[in-house]
Amino acid sequence: MATGWPYFDPEYENLSIRINPPRVSVDNTTCTDCTLVQVDSVNKPGILLEVVQILTDLDLVITKAYISSDGGWFMDVFHVTDPHGNKVTDSKTIDYIEKALGPKGHTANGLKTWAGQKVGVHLMGDHTAIELIGRDRPGLLSEVSAVLANLHINVVAAEVWTHNRRVACVVFVNDDTTCRAVDDPSRLSAMEEQLKNILRGCEDDEKAARTNFSMGFTHIDRRLHQMMFADRDYEGSGLEAEADYSPLLKPKITIDRCEEKGYSVVSVRCKDRSKLMFDIVCTLTDMQYVVFHATISSDGPHASQEYYIRHVDGCTLDTDAEKERVTKCLEAAIRRRVSEGISLELCAKDRVGLLSEVTRVLRENGLSVTRAGVTTVGKKAMNVFYVRDASGNPVDMKTIEGLRKEIGQRMLLNVKKVPTCANAPETSRWAKTSFFFGSLLGRFLA
Repeated sequence: MATGWPYFDPEYENLSIRINPPRVSVDNTTCTDCTLVQVDSVNKPGILLEVVQILTDLDLVITKAYISSDGGWFMDVFHVTDPHGNKVTDSKTIDYIEKALGPKGHTANGLKTWAGQKVGVHLMGDHTAIELIGRDRPGLLSEVSAVLANLHINVVAAEVWTHNRRVACVVFVNDDTTCRAVDDPSRLSAMEEQLKNILRGCEDDEKAARTNFSMGFTHIDRRLHQMMFADRDYEGSGLEAEADYSPLLKPKITIDRCEEKGYSVVSVRCKDRSKLMFDIVCTLTDMQYVVFHATISSDGPHASQEYYIRHVDGCTLDTDAEKERVTKCLEAAIRRRVSEGISLELCAKDRVGLLSEVTRVLRENGLSVTRAGVTTVGKKAMNVFYVRDASGNPVDMKTIEGLRKEIGQRMLLNVKKVPTCANAPETSRWAKTSFFFGSLLGRFLA
């Protein structure tokens, strides 16, 4: 007989939390090379994703984790470091972890109203969030940013993902004159129509392009996962999808059955990278699977993650079709954030039309953007673009030198080659990366 999640009455849940408040421990003494974050709490649906989301939004790297939430209690231990591989010693960060994961963080809107902190969950306030999804093609980001500039709409932050010839984007904008959210219905309607025309392109697309506007809360990374999952990007044609990625980056995913406890066991082994655990847990949660136990570890450049799961209705993965769908969805979730080739980090004085200018220059030089992070901190615009040749070939360094000459006089440009070799430790790239999308967006929206 299948067993699922019991009914959770909201008032009973709050009472349980008051009687048994979460206990959070941040320990810098037990291990020599990392910080231990231990969370003991009353169990509830989605709590694992909530905890992992808070840690990853702080740009903490989870090197190991032990999860146990079978029954009424949730007990997790996370081994974490900062992006440079060091222990977490900043007192403000430690204080935020203890408060966000502790009793106050579990009250209604606790994380949304924390003074000075809007990590991951963003209240737009003076900004309008635009969600775009459609078929990817070279120059698309340039065309989108040009439309917004022509409409006198300023892009203050954005994140763009591409996968299996699809693109998803969340853009924060405001009026370039008032610096307030764009909320006029006629103006929003005109913007939506023009953006849809661009996303449709010249070809017939079976998957309709979509735009959406929001002035509420959104968690950028989770929303991008949800958008691409709803767009069924995991169903990309096999040969076309494989051509976009090095075989070294292909994750190995197996699904077995634990007969003794009645779980499905999902094992993932792939190249390690930042936010890997978040991407997997986010996808399992959005697919309505509950994680009861898990072990996470990093072995050099590789990560091994094992999850003991059931569907919310208590059922395990018993058919080949179910297993294949979960495998494809997890593989897509892992690959959405993977980028090969060249990363361009740009810093310049913010102004209206800057994003349009930069993306136009990239397009004119034959470069296609595969992933991007755009943000504004004070009067500075800081952007990261992962690019490749529009034909899929490696980027010619002569092209990069041409970029330096064209835009290097007006903004700071840092060029990095993203390693694809399986023997190249991922942690070295974390340590050298100047910009982290999560922390920059947090500073922008704080």
